[in-house]
Amino acid sequence: MIRKPLAVLVACSFFVGTLPAQAPQQATPFGYLDFSKEAKTEASFLAVPDAKLAGEELKILTAEPHIAASPEDHKTAEYVAEKFKAAGLETEIVPYRVRLNRPKDVRIEAYGPDGKLLVKGPAPEHVGSDPFENDPRVVMPFNGSSGSGDVTGEVVYANYGRLEDFDELAAQHVDLHGKIVITRYGANFRGVKVMIAQQRGAAGVLIYSDPQDDGYFKGDVYPNGPWRPESAVQRGSVQFLSMYPGDSETPGVASTLDLPDSARKSPEGNEPKIPSIPISYHDAAPILQALKGASVPQGWQGALPFRYHVGQNGGQGVKVHMVAIQDYQRRIIWDVIGKVKGSELPDDLVVAGNHRDAWVYGAVDPNSGTAAMLEAVHGVGELLKQGWKPKRTMIFCSWDAEEEGLIGSTEWVEEHDKMLEHAVAYFNTDVAVSGPSFSAAAVPSLKQFIREVTKAVPSPAGGTVYEVWKNSRTGENEHRPSNAPSDGDVRVGDLGSGSDFTPFFQHVGVPSTDVGSGGPYGVYHSVFDNYAWFTMNADPHFVYLQEMARVFGLEAIRMANVDVLPYDYPAYAREIQSYVDGAKRKAADEKLSGVDLAPVQAAAQRFADAAKRARAAQSAPGGDVAKLNKGLREAEAAFISPAGLPRRPWFKHTIYAPGEFTGYAAVVIPGVNEAIEAKDGALAEAQAKVLIEALDKATAALNGAE
Repeated sequence: MIRKPLAVLVACSFFVGTLPAQAPQQATPFGYLDFSKEAKTEASFLAVPDAKLAGEELKILTAEPHIAASPEDHKTAEYVAEKFKAAGLETEIVPYRVRLNRPKDVRIEAYGPDGKLLVKGPAPEHVGSDPFENDPRVVMPFNGSSGSGDVTGEVVYANYGRLEDFDELAAQHVDLHGKIVITRYGANFRGVKVMIAQQRGAAGVLIYSDPQDDGYFKGDVYPNGPWRPESAVQRGSVQFLSMYPGDSETPGVASTLDLPDSARKSPEGNEPKIPSIPISYHDAAPILQALKGASVPQGWQGALPFRYHVGQNGGQGVKVHMVAIQDYQRRIIWDVIGKVKGSELPDDLVVAGNHRDAWVYGAVDPNSGTAAMLEAVHGVGELLKQGWKPKRTMIFCSWDAEEEGLIGSTEWVEEHDKMLEHAVAYFNTDVAVSGPSFSAAAVPSLKQFIREVTKAVPSPAGGTVYEVWKNSRTGENEHRPSNAPSDGDVRVGDLGSGSDFTPFFQHVGVPSTDVGSGGPYGVYHSVFDNYAWFTMNADPHFVYLQEMARVFGLEAIRMANVDVLPYDYPAYAREIQSYVDGAKRKAADEKLSGVDLAPVQAAAQRFADAAKRARAAQSAPGGDVAKLNKGLREAEAAFISPAGLPRRPWFKHTIYAPGEFTGYAAVVIPGVNEAIEAKDGALAEAQAKVLIEALDKATAALNGAE
């Protein structure tokens, strides 16, 4: 997963054995006219996903390091394809040729003000008792999309590398031109850290994992616990994800094998020019300890056992020589696509996906998701053997090169954008299991759908997934806007970016969800995210893999067979209204003259009124159900702006986008809010008109559905 997961401290109570086969008693899910037959189908499905089989699949998938475009990656594609075919899916391996870098020479040397050598590395990832750490096929830690270079500069510490952190350095008159910035992981996407550092004139960037965030400050480190040991390095892409994901040479165009070179463009808008290297806190500590200059603001202090300092300007500080020579080539990646044709509505698509590639072994990220998906497909296959057919076409997807920038999913979406106008949902899982705490994010119209699905799935902790989820309150989303409405139910988060729902939702407007089950997880993107860590810390008996297979598969089955699309537009309208109200207050606080959001509020109210009428029609469809469903689907598509967002037109959703300077967290009504933050009144007014047009188009779609 590109997204850095939030580590949640939980009490892990693992269930020994398999979960109950039967579904709990449930009310008729919204959207079904008669659920009696479907209830039997769902019960049959829930009985199939098997914890032991999921564990065996995970072991096979993580037996070798399988970075994207490697021979081992291709082996996992063939394995997944075989599983899809065995379940009865029409299966193909779909290749794309995309620009990827591999490290040719990555090293650092740090010297104190007296010229004394402080660090020569990177030090190898090593704990001594891990059975996977010494495989010669493990690629050294590096950053995907890093600039290539050999640079030397004085070091400046920039905390998390957020925009406000760089602004604080500027306020302290710290000049970053020619400097090496050292920043810790967390708070925003690593590519944003590098993007801002480059904009401020830095020569290079070092990114390390501070023990405050996922190391010993949290608890015992691996192999004695789940947290990051001192030598572990978080690899990752530093692509400018908030500009556009996918192949950096072909934004908006599928990078198929036969795409001519003339159709490709310079990747400058998507790749950093300066080099960056990820390092461990073992290597970062001597550098940080030797820094002088101003003491950091208290919020910048990490957990290493000394006071942090910004660094001393004027050529008298710590200097780092960093070498990051990259081998950029167009390499082949492989998506695996499996289909079950719909019996009644074959052109209507339900798409479900998980990525398969990993920086190293990827037991949690992403192959817990792959194993869960395979067991979901196993369940669908058993239904097919019993003669069952979905009403809508189901497509299961194993994406490649997600870690390098959501590449496999983005290229497939760009190739099939017209076909996806008929997709009624995209269901994503990535880090499916790092512990027992279920969480989800979704477009507002599918948040209640997620809750209803979890009410039908048994939990290893007893009761249903929904009951455990609600009692644990781990569904809270720290990035949720403070002005978002609360209905008292378990929170379902908003979709920002960082995983494969991004092209579906924010580029072509397919309603999407993302589900996972979390816990203490400190080995993200390191060599230690492997089968040994997983069976010790995440899910020893694989019952949460089984749980996630059931949730993920039931999402797809239910959406494929529902009579009336179960989109909850009144909930969507409430959230939009709260976002507009918040933007209006922000514009007033910024004293932006000429920005009048009252017309947007009026448009949001028109949409809310239409949503209530549509909900009534969904609850008691007395007319043309096909017409009703068409209007419901077109309402989400209406939020896609053909022109896209200012400065980043690949992102087209007018309600949600990843923040330009966060990369992960969702920015709501982004065109308007980002213009207000930039204090650009004219742009805010222009984007308000775009938003009104989208809202009115969605309102017309709902009115036409009645």
